[in-house]
Amino acid sequence: QVQLVESGGGLVQAGGSLRLSCAASGSIFSINAMGWYRQAPGKQRELVAAIISGSSTNYADSVKGRFTISRDNAKNTVYLQMNSLKPEDTAVYYCWGRSGGMDYWGKGTLVTVSS
Repeated sequence: QVQLVESGGGLVQAGGSLRLSCAASGSIFSINAMGWYRQAPGKQRELVAAIISGSSTNYADSVKGRFTISRDNAKNTVYLQMNSLKPEDTAVYYCWGRSGGMDYWGKGTLVTVSS
């Protein structure tokens, strides 16, 4: 079992920055991928960014050049640095992890970007 707890969401003006954190606990040694998804009102959940096997990164086209995902193995934490935020980035952001072929999710943290 893996537990994921997000923090760092909030309200920010367009053009601003936020950093999300996701702390993992439990069977963390078996986690081979971690990342962030988001879900805006009335839309499907979508991948924002992911780290695969500790080094390879993937980003949604809509966030490339603005968001950066990183992982601190010593703290068992994944971060999402979000810069140049836009109102369309408003969503609930969910931490995701894959371990032993199973997907685990945090409860989500709300990011609201005002125009």
